[in-house]
Amino acid sequence: MRVWRMSGLPEPRWNHELRDESGEYIAKPDGYFVAVQLAWEIDSYDFHFERKQYASTVARNGRYAAAGIAVLQTLPSRLRTEPKQVAAELVAAHRAAAARGGAA
Repeated sequence: MRVWRMSGLPEPRWNHELRDESGEYIAKPDGYFVAVQLAWEIDSYDFHFERKQYASTVARNGRYAAAGIAVLQTLPSRLRTEPKQVAAELVAAHRAAAARGGAA
């Protein structure tokens, strides 16, 4: 949350389950910026590196793409080692999502 606060962006919905118009599960991003349809995923090696876990992550990202949701993936270690750069990336991703017409 410290990195998000550094960004100056509006508060996202934290760990909010997303579903498409028909009620099908999309994902539960760590942070979701509703107005621009941007999901922020903090994806660690521990939960996304093994074959099955990686396949699940790829499928999740496919569901995001199919729903028109932009996604920014961040390694948790970068939240500690590069907080300013991660905050800048979050701002840039938010700006890009808004520019592509992500505003609801």
